[in-house]
Amino acid sequence: MIPAAGASRRMRGADKLLREVEGLPLLRRQAQEALRAADHVVVTLPDHDHPRAAALQGLPVQLVAVPDAHLGMSSSLRRGVGLLPQGIDALMVLPADMPDLTAQDLAAVIAAYRAMPQATLQRGTAEDGTPGHPVLFPRDCFPALLALSGDMGAKAVLAANIHRVRDVPLPGRRALTDLDTPEAWQAWEAAQAAE
Repeated sequence: MIPAAGASRRMRGADKLLREVEGLPLLRRQAQEALRAADHVVVTLPDHDHPRAAALQGLPVQLVAVPDAHLGMSSSLRRGVGLLPQGIDALMVLPADMPDLTAQDLAAVIAAYRAMPQATLQRGTAEDGTPGHPVLFPRDCFPALLALSGDMGAKAVLAANIHRVRDVPLPGRRALTDLDTPEAWQAWEAAQAAE
């Protein structure tokens, strides 16, 4: 699931998810990477008429409108989990504003989950072990995700299950890079141009 129903407030008027990365709106790029790794991709949006929906046109993703998105990320998580198709055994949460994550990174987290004999949570980390994203929750965490409130995302579910969390180191700092402000975008774009 890609939670993309937020207002992008820290961008001071710009929509970070429509900024271009690799020639595509960031949200479309994230959805394409997710589609390469996962069986089913859900994207939450403020509504079906939002410009973000147009950025996803033609992709085989499940769009979920979140009318109460102003109440925080938990609204996206509750709505997305509540509308998952039957038979989904785990949910990976992929933040929409993390352009360094690749399909290979997502596939590594999924493979780590599938390799475990019992249901565990999988969390992407930086190479040095610093916790980051994405995070994969097994089905038995869905009731807790449905009970979330506020703007803290799924941190409470992660904390309550910390004994079951398995870290998946990803290259460099890809699991940590998120672009929430114009300054973060500027620094990231400068670093990309220098490579």
